[in-house]
Amino acid sequence: QVQLVESGGGLVQSGGSLRLSCAASGRTFSSLTMSWFRQAPGKERQLVAGITWSGGSTYYTDSVKGRFTISRDNAKNTVYLQMNSLKPEDTAVYYCAADSLRTQIVAREWSYDYWGQGTQVTVSS
Repeated sequence: QVQLVESGGGLVQSGGSLRLSCAASGRTFSSLTMSWFRQAPGKERQLVAGITWSGGSTYYTDSVKGRFTISRDNAKNTVYLQMNSLKPEDTAVYYCAADSLRTQIVAREWSYDYWGQGTQVTVSS
C-alpha cells in the first residue's frame, strides 16, 4: 500500500507560481512512476506531468510545457510540481498518482493504483 498526501495548492494571481508537493509513505517510493493529474470543473481528469522512478524521463502535456516542472526526491519520498506563469485555465484540483507496475509514464487513469486526495489550485485573472 502507498499513501499519498498532496500540499501546496492555493489561490494565486495570473502569472504567479506555486509548488505542489506529494509525500509518499508505505512502499519503496523509488520504485514508483509518479504523475500529476488535474481535474477542472466539468472536465475529465487529465495527465499534466509524469516522472519515471529515477527521474530520468519526464512527460508534460502540451499546455504546460515550458511552465511546469516535475521533479522527485527519492530520499524524501516526495514528488514536486513547480508551476510558473500560471494561467486561469490551470485552475483545477491537482492529484498526485503512483503507478507501481509500469516503468513508463502513461496517461490512462486506470494505470495508476494509488492516488492522493487532491489539492485545489485557483488562478485568478
